[in-house]
Amino acid sequence: MKTKKFPQFYVVRLEKGEEIIQSLKMFVQKNGISGGFFFGLGVGKDLRLGYFDAHTQQYKEKKFEGEYEFTGFSGNISKFGEETIIHCHISITDENFNAFGGHLFEGYVPATLEVIILPLNAELVRKTDKETGLKLLEL
Repeated sequence: MKTKKFPQFYVVRLEKGEEIIQSLKMFVQKNGISGGFFFGLGVGKDLRLGYFDAHTQQYKEKKFEGEYEFTGFSGNISKFGEETIIHCHISITDENFNAFGGHLFEGYVPATLEVIILPLNAELVRKTDKETGLKLLEL
């Protein structure tokens, strides 16, 4: 991971072999970021995506083996109790330009992933919502 701090944001470049969610979590914890937003571009591989089914209140998961181009990569940073949450949604395309998307649970960097992190001056907190079963932002 390579990083550069600017006055109001960070630029983070994940490198080959790094796990995306854990690397971002490690970075924000190290830098004391408990609330913020991020977006990025690059390539991912061996991705595990989720789709939240509101009726069953559970995620349906699907593994995408191989490499995919990120055509969208965004999310937020928050806390659930003491746990740092990296909430990331992506859209991806394969070599035939088929598109897929969902909640990113896990994935690796085969070449590079460039991410802009915009920290807030406050903590974003999540609480479990009884109606949906989701850990929603408490606003």
